[in-house]
Amino acid sequence: MTRVILIRHGETDWNRQRIFRGRADVLLSPEGIRQAELVTITLKEIGIDAIYSSPLKRALQTAQKIADFHNLEVVVEPGFMDFDYGEWQGLSHQEVRKRYPELYSRWEKEPHTVRTPGGESLQDVRKRSVNALEKVLAEHPSRTVVIVSHRVVNKVLLCFVLGLDNSHFWRIRQDTCAVNIFEWSEDRGYVLYLLNDTCHLYRLTESGRRVDF
Repeated sequence: MTRVILIRHGETDWNRQRIFRGRADVLLSPEGIRQAELVTITLKEIGIDAIYSSPLKRALQTAQKIADFHNLEVVVEPGFMDFDYGEWQGLSHQEVRKRYPELYSRWEKEPHTVRTPGGESLQDVRKRSVNALEKVLAEHPSRTVVIVSHRVVNKVLLCFVLGLDNSHFWRIRQDTCAVNIFEWSEDRGYVLYLLNDTCHLYRLTESGRRVDF
Protein backbone atom coordinates (compact mmCIF):
# COMPACT_ATOMS: atom_id res chain seq x y z
CA MET A 1 0.00 0.00 0.00
CA THR A 2 1.34 3.42 -0.99
CA ARG A 3 0.10 6.54 0.74
CA VAL A 4 -0.06 9.85 -1.13
CA ILE A 5 -0.35 13.18 0.68
CA LEU A 6 -1.59 15.61 -1.96
CA ILE A 7 -1.21 19.27 -1.01
CA ARG A 8 -2.21 22.49 -2.70
CA HIS A 9 0.44 25.22 -2.54
CA GLY A 10 0.11 28.10 -0.09
CA GLU A 11 -1.61 31.37 -0.85
CA THR A 12 -0.30 33.94 -3.33
CA ASP A 13 -1.47 37.51 -3.80
CA TRP A 14 -3.12 36.40 -7.03
CA ASN A 15 -5.26 33.89 -5.13
CA ARG A 16 -6.56 36.59 -2.84
CA GLN A 17 -7.19 38.92 -5.80
CA ARG A 18 -8.92 36.10 -7.75
CA ILE A 19 -6.53 36.33 -10.68
CA PHE A 20 -5.97 33.29 -12.88
CA ARG A 21 -2.41 32.10 -12.32
CA GLY A 22 -1.74 29.15 -14.60
CA ARG A 23 1.89 29.08 -15.73
CA ALA A 24 2.69 32.53 -14.26
CA ASP A 25 5.47 31.91 -11.73
CA VAL A 26 4.08 33.96 -8.86
CA LEU A 27 5.55 33.57 -5.37
CA LEU A 28 3.85 32.79 -2.10
CA SER A 29 2.56 35.76 -0.15
CA PRO A 30 3.67 36.19 3.49
CA GLU A 31 0.40 34.47 4.40
CA GLY A 32 1.22 31.62 2.02
CA ILE A 33 4.67 31.17 3.55
CA ARG A 34 3.08 30.88 6.98
CA GLN A 35 0.59 28.36 5.61
CA ALA A 36 3.48 26.27 4.28
CA GLU A 37 5.12 26.40 7.70
CA LEU A 38 1.91 25.25 9.37
CA VAL A 39 1.38 22.34 7.00
CA THR A 40 4.98 21.31 7.69
CA ILE A 41 4.22 21.22 11.41
CA THR A 42 1.12 19.14 10.72
CA LEU A 43 3.19 16.54 8.85
CA LYS A 44 6.12 16.47 11.26
CA GLU A 45 5.19 13.14 12.86
CA ILE A 46 4.62 11.38 9.53
CA GLY A 47 7.42 9.38 7.98
CA ILE A 48 7.74 10.79 4.48
CA ASP A 49 9.85 8.97 1.90
CA ALA A 50 9.72 11.34 -1.07
CA ILE A 51 8.43 14.79 -2.01
CA TYR A 52 7.33 15.78 -5.51
CA SER A 53 6.36 19.22 -6.73
CA SER A 54 5.13 21.16 -9.69
CA PRO A 55 7.98 23.20 -11.25
CA LEU A 56 6.28 26.49 -10.34
CA LYS A 57 7.75 28.49 -7.47
CA ARG A 58 4.60 28.70 -5.36
CA ALA A 59 4.48 24.90 -5.22
CA LEU A 60 8.25 24.54 -4.82
CA GLN A 61 8.31 27.00 -1.92
CA THR A 62 5.60 24.99 -0.17
CA ALA A 63 7.29 21.66 -0.88
CA GLN A 64 10.70 22.94 0.23
CA LYS A 65 9.42 23.77 3.72
CA ILE A 66 8.30 20.16 4.14
CA ALA A 67 11.45 18.77 2.53
CA ASP A 68 13.77 20.78 4.78
CA PHE A 69 12.11 19.41 7.92
CA HIS A 70 12.36 15.81 6.69
CA ASN A 71 15.86 16.19 5.18
CA LEU A 72 14.64 15.30 1.70
CA GLU A 73 15.21 16.69 -1.77
CA VAL A 74 12.22 17.98 -3.72
CA VAL A 75 11.72 16.11 -7.00
CA VAL A 76 10.31 18.38 -9.71
CA GLU A 77 7.62 16.69 -11.81
CA PRO A 78 6.32 18.66 -14.84
CA GLY A 79 3.18 16.50 -14.92
CA PHE A 80 1.97 18.33 -11.80
CA MET A 81 2.32 21.78 -13.43
CA ASP A 82 -0.67 24.10 -13.07
CA PHE A 83 -3.46 24.32 -15.64
CA ASP A 84 -2.57 26.35 -18.72
CA TYR A 85 -5.18 29.11 -18.77
CA GLY A 86 -3.82 30.52 -22.03
CA GLU A 87 -5.30 33.98 -22.65
CA TRP A 88 -6.99 33.95 -19.25
CA GLN A 89 -3.69 33.94 -17.39
CA GLY A 90 -3.09 37.15 -15.46
CA LEU A 91 -6.73 38.25 -15.73
CA SER A 92 -9.18 38.48 -12.86
CA HIS A 93 -12.29 36.34 -12.97
CA GLN A 94 -14.34 39.52 -13.57
CA GLU A 95 -12.20 40.40 -16.59
CA VAL A 96 -12.52 36.89 -18.01
CA ARG A 97 -16.29 36.92 -17.49
CA LYS A 98 -16.49 40.24 -19.38
CA ARG A 99 -14.19 39.28 -22.28
CA TYR A 100 -15.32 35.68 -22.71
CA PRO A 101 -18.91 35.62 -21.39
CA GLU A 102 -20.11 32.48 -23.16
CA LEU A 103 -16.96 30.44 -22.52
CA TYR A 104 -16.73 31.54 -18.90
CA SER A 105 -20.35 30.59 -18.34
CA ARG A 106 -19.53 27.11 -19.66
CA TRP A 107 -16.45 27.00 -17.42
CA GLU A 108 -18.67 27.59 -14.40
CA LYS A 109 -21.35 25.07 -15.46
CA GLU A 110 -19.62 22.48 -17.68
CA PRO A 111 -15.86 22.83 -17.10
CA HIS A 112 -15.10 19.49 -18.76
CA THR A 113 -16.28 20.93 -22.11
CA VAL A 114 -13.93 23.93 -22.06
CA ARG A 115 -10.52 24.46 -23.60
CA THR A 116 -9.20 27.87 -22.59
CA PRO A 117 -8.09 30.06 -25.54
CA GLY A 118 -4.48 29.13 -26.20
CA GLY A 119 -4.49 26.82 -23.19
CA GLU A 120 -5.58 23.40 -21.96
CA SER A 121 -8.68 21.36 -21.24
CA LEU A 122 -9.29 19.44 -18.03
CA GLN A 123 -8.73 16.22 -19.98
CA ASP A 124 -5.24 17.44 -20.93
CA VAL A 125 -4.52 18.01 -17.25
CA ARG A 126 -5.95 14.63 -16.30
CA LYS A 127 -3.81 12.77 -18.82
CA ARG A 128 -0.50 14.31 -17.76
CA SER A 129 -1.16 14.42 -14.02
CA VAL A 130 -2.43 10.83 -13.82
CA ASN A 131 0.62 9.69 -15.81
CA ALA A 132 2.83 11.51 -13.31
CA LEU A 133 0.95 10.03 -10.35
CA GLU A 134 1.24 6.49 -11.69
CA LYS A 135 4.97 7.00 -12.23
CA VAL A 136 5.34 8.16 -8.61
CA LEU A 137 3.40 5.14 -7.34
CA ALA A 138 5.56 2.76 -9.37
CA GLU A 139 8.76 4.29 -8.02
CA HIS A 140 7.68 4.24 -4.35
CA PRO A 141 5.76 1.03 -3.58
CA SER A 142 4.61 0.75 0.04
CA ARG A 143 5.93 4.21 0.87
CA THR A 144 4.51 7.60 1.85
CA VAL A 145 4.86 10.32 -0.76
CA VAL A 146 4.01 14.03 -0.69
CA ILE A 147 2.89 15.77 -3.89
CA VAL A 148 2.54 19.57 -3.94
CA SER A 149 0.51 20.87 -6.85
CA HIS A 150 -2.29 23.25 -7.79
CA ARG A 151 -6.04 23.70 -7.47
CA VAL A 152 -7.04 22.43 -10.91
CA VAL A 153 -4.54 19.56 -10.92
CA ASN A 154 -5.58 18.43 -7.46
CA LYS A 155 -9.29 18.53 -8.30
CA VAL A 156 -8.76 16.51 -11.47
CA LEU A 157 -6.55 13.97 -9.67
CA LEU A 158 -9.12 13.60 -6.89
CA CYS A 159 -11.86 13.02 -9.47
CA PHE A 160 -9.67 10.26 -10.91
CA VAL A 161 -9.02 8.73 -7.48
CA LEU A 162 -12.77 8.68 -6.78
CA GLY A 163 -13.62 7.19 -10.17
CA LEU A 164 -15.39 10.36 -11.31
CA ASP A 165 -15.13 12.05 -14.68
CA ASN A 166 -14.15 15.69 -15.07
CA SER A 167 -17.78 16.87 -15.08
CA HIS A 168 -17.59 16.57 -11.28
CA PHE A 169 -14.74 19.11 -11.10
CA TRP A 170 -16.69 21.75 -9.16
CA ARG A 171 -17.92 19.22 -6.60
CA ILE A 172 -14.45 19.09 -5.04
CA ARG A 173 -13.07 22.02 -3.06
CA GLN A 174 -9.34 22.77 -2.80
CA ASP A 175 -8.33 25.62 -0.53
CA THR A 176 -4.80 26.99 -0.45
CA CYS A 177 -2.45 24.67 1.46
CA ALA A 178 -5.20 22.06 1.89
CA VAL A 179 -4.16 18.47 2.59
CA ASN A 180 -5.67 15.40 0.93
CA ILE A 181 -4.60 11.83 1.66
CA PHE A 182 -5.32 8.70 -0.34
CA GLU A 183 -3.86 5.22 -0.57
CA TRP A 184 -3.28 2.87 -3.47
CA SER A 185 -2.95 -0.91 -3.34
CA GLU A 186 -3.22 -3.73 -5.86
CA ASP A 187 -6.23 -5.29 -4.18
CA ARG A 188 -8.35 -2.21 -3.45
CA GLY A 189 -7.10 0.40 -5.89
CA TYR A 190 -7.49 4.00 -4.70
CA VAL A 191 -9.02 4.83 -1.32
CA LEU A 192 -9.49 8.49 -0.29
CA TYR A 193 -9.62 9.17 3.44
CA LEU A 194 -8.85 12.88 3.85
CA LEU A 195 -10.15 15.69 1.63
CA ASN A 196 -9.37 19.43 1.68
CA ASP A 197 -8.20 19.42 5.30
CA THR A 198 -7.29 22.96 6.42
CA CYS A 199 -7.48 22.51 10.20
CA HIS A 200 -3.80 23.44 10.49
CA LEU A 201 -4.53 26.90 9.06
CA TYR A 202 -6.80 27.91 11.92
CA ARG A 203 -3.69 28.81 13.90
CA LEU A 204 -3.43 31.85 11.65
CA THR A 205 -5.09 35.17 12.28
CA GLU A 206 -8.22 36.05 10.31
CA SER A 207 -9.79 32.75 11.47
CA GLY A 208 -7.81 30.59 9.09
CA ARG A 209 -8.84 32.27 5.85
CA ARG A 210 -9.76 29.74 3.15
CA VAL A 211 -9.32 30.45 -0.56
CA ASP A 212 -10.60 28.07 -3.24
CA PHE A 213 -9.44 30.13 -6.22
